[in-house]
Amino acid sequence: MGSGIARKEAVPLFRLSPLLKSALLTTALSLLLRLSGLLVNSRLAALMGAEGMGLLQLALNVETLAVALAASGIRFSVTRLVAEELSPAGSGDPEGVMRAALRYALGFGGLAALLLIALAPAAAAFAGDRRLTLSLLVFAPGLPCLAAGSVFAGYFTAVFRPWKASFSQAAEQLVAFGVTLALLPRLPEGRPELCCAVFAFGASAADLCSLGISYILYKGEGRGLAPRRKSGQGARLLRLSLPLAFSSYARTALSTLQHLLVPRMLRRSGASAAEALSVYGVVGGMVFPVLGFASVFFGALSDLLIPELTGAQLRGDRAAMERTAGRILSSCLLFSAAAAAVLFLLGPWLGRRLYRSAEAGSYLRLLAPLVTVMYLDSVVDGMLKGLGLQLSSMFINLADAVLTLASVCFLLPRFGVRAYIAVIYLSECFNFLLSWLRLRRAVTIKLL
Repeated sequence: MGSGIARKEAVPLFRLSPLLKSALLTTALSLLLRLSGLLVNSRLAALMGAEGMGLLQLALNVETLAVALAASGIRFSVTRLVAEELSPAGSGDPEGVMRAALRYALGFGGLAALLLIALAPAAAAFAGDRRLTLSLLVFAPGLPCLAAGSVFAGYFTAVFRPWKASFSQAAEQLVAFGVTLALLPRLPEGRPELCCAVFAFGASAADLCSLGISYILYKGEGRGLAPRRKSGQGARLLRLSLPLAFSSYARTALSTLQHLLVPRMLRRSGASAAEALSVYGVVGGMVFPVLGFASVFFGALSDLLIPELTGAQLRGDRAAMERTAGRILSSCLLFSAAAAAVLFLLGPWLGRRLYRSAEAGSYLRLLAPLVTVMYLDSVVDGMLKGLGLQLSSMFINLADAVLTLASVCFLLPRFGVRAYIAVIYLSECFNFLLSWLRLRRAVTIKLL
């Protein structure tokens, strides 16, 4: 009986080896990116200060809304449709999917760029800081490139070569970091809006570079993009992408509104404008990058679960679906709990070493227990998408955004920074609980 059990255990490990190999390659690249990102973030904090980091976070949150419009659900749609086309039940036309997806991405990316240019002054005024306008204008040209790059990233994930997407992302970050760090020291002191604009310029240049590299890597797959025949892939893409896009717009708009309101609500609690922006910059610009650093070890798996679970679902292999979910979630639970413990113990030391900030260290220790929930939620979200439950995931995120926005408006003016930390906990736990319950309805999960 013992040897029989051992043979049964060996089968899924062998079958999952392509997934694990791809995940390891992607994780190695992503780890380097996260590490370099932390070092650059530390340098940015030293050059810009807490208030400058807060201003940058406001600009990034407005840009996030523009990115949601530019991408419009395209990466997941490409991953899902290409995986279907390459499955035994598919028609074998991934090129048709890619042609339709690029047209879609460039159209929405161009629209997002035009709207960001037109609405930048109004968005800056709403955020309560007109210094944001320049950064938003500089972010705009990169949006079409970012959207088109998402198409190629979705393809690489579908064919289990996400390391190619990670490679182009690595080049993107090198360009962004290089441009930003080369120009920042040349700026006059006391001008955080110029620092943010330089960061935006580096990001736009990096998006263009990443798109070029992604296209070269795609051509290396031996795939083409020239029109050959009417494939009907455009209609399939729209049916899958548009519901995701509209849900993403609503969720991202609410999330962006929530982030823009945080400094304003903190000011209503009695903090000065500089203090409110500094707290927001420390938590969003310094603490969260550290909290999310170790998620790189499961970020690749989260993406790769989409084609893996899609394939098992198309085969009708429920046992493989449940086995994959149980093993990965169990591993993530153990790993994330260990990461949370390390961050709790080393939080003050990391705050001093990375940012020379005791305040950042205090917030790191305060938010460290949330790491377990954050990492598990990311993996569960990938599983929901892999099982075709992306709309459930979107609606959960939408409900979370509504709850968080209401909490920010009602609690922060009364209780200040303590309420801000409580709202972060409430949001992450609420999102994970709903996602977990939805996943349990779809598959039976046995942890550990």
